[in-house]
Amino acid sequence: MVPSTRQDRVSREARARARAYQARQAVHEHQQKRRKRDNVLAWSALGLVLILAVGAQLLFFTGGPGTPAPSAGATPTPSSSAPAGANSGDVPPSSLAEGRTWTGSLTLNDSALGFELDGKLAPQAVSSTVDLIRTGFYDDVSCHRLTTGGFFVLQCGDPDGTGSGGPGYSYGPVENAPADDVYPAGTIAMARQGGNAYSMGSQFFIVYEDTTIPADAAGGYTVLGKITSGLDELKAKITDAGTKDGKTDGAPKVPTAITAITVQ
Repeated sequence: MVPSTRQDRVSREARARARAYQARQAVHEHQQKRRKRDNVLAWSALGLVLILAVGAQLLFFTGGPGTPAPSAGATPTPSSSAPAGANSGDVPPSSLAEGRTWTGSLTLNDSALGFELDGKLAPQAVSSTVDLIRTGFYDDVSCHRLTTGGFFVLQCGDPDGTGSGGPGYSYGPVENAPADDVYPAGTIAMARQGGNAYSMGSQFFIVYEDTTIPADAAGGYTVLGKITSGLDELKAKITDAGTKDGKTDGAPKVPTAITAITVQ
């Protein structure tokens, strides 16, 4: 009986050791699978963050000073049905710019700004803008978009106030864009769709602090002129207040409209 009891005990201990080993193996395998799963989730999350960050940058800049509106994008871009590489609608002839400098005044709310338009370097954009001013197109039209936080533009000229409105025509090409993508404070430039040089219309943006706007497949943004006076007042009364929702891109907190504009 003693040998039998001893054998039973040995067998039980062996089975117990086997079960303990199997349990340890199961725990080890579970931990390995969990670590792999956690690593996959971590890398997936990191990849998603990078994709969203890059996407946000691209949207911000290719929307350009033009999507919802400078289209800013992030970034100034109105919508347009014009095919890339062709004007659409009744575009004023570029000869209206007369190859000269035009001077004018622009009042946003009660802030008076002086400006110049360069008809020599941006004949098509200046011709269109002068025609729109003369016909009263811009009267009481809002400035629907303000960007802050490294990208400093106030976008105006959409009669719908949505970022997708225009004069009923669109034109190109891009003219007088800076080779270094730097738009100094006071620059007046045309909004357009990302990647479409022939999507300009009535929307323009005023750069109120030095801003770098990367070029896209269509190039940079047409610089048609500059603010010559009143920029400090514009900043103090409108842009310094930021956006309505406190974000870096949105409607100005101070509702802004073109109350007067003249050119000669």
